[in-house]
Amino acid sequence: MAYWILKSEPSVYPFERLEQERRTVWDGVRNPQALGYIRQMQPGDTALIYHSNEGKEIVGTATIITAAYPDPAEDDDKIVVVEIEVGTRLPHPVGLATIKATKALADIGLVRQSRLSVMPATPTQWQTLLRLAGTKA
Repeated sequence: MAYWILKSEPSVYPFERLEQERRTVWDGVRNPQALGYIRQMQPGDTALIYHSNEGKEIVGTATIITAAYPDPAEDDDKIVVVEIEVGTRLPHPVGLATIKATKALADIGLVRQSRLSVMPATPTQWQTLLRLAGTKA
């Protein structure tokens, strides 16, 4: 199982909407590196949902439920999507300032590649983020 961080602007697709819909297609990704990460995702992988721009915090979890496939809304087979299912809302959102101040997270993509919308997390980073959120795996 792999761990991922998926970023979304809450004005575009907030975690609350995922909670209501229960399942969604994670689309809209155009960056080649982020698309490469989507291609690596497998059913059963887990993700943290990060609200970017507004809030700048990790707010919940999700599970990847499909492998990557070409986005049916696009004419370019390089644009891929996965489907995700809602997990849980975190007891305490983990803000970017806390992430930046946590030594164990110094190399996390949210700090190193802040504009990337999809990124992996190591098991140590994952556990650290969940601990900061007041929960565990």
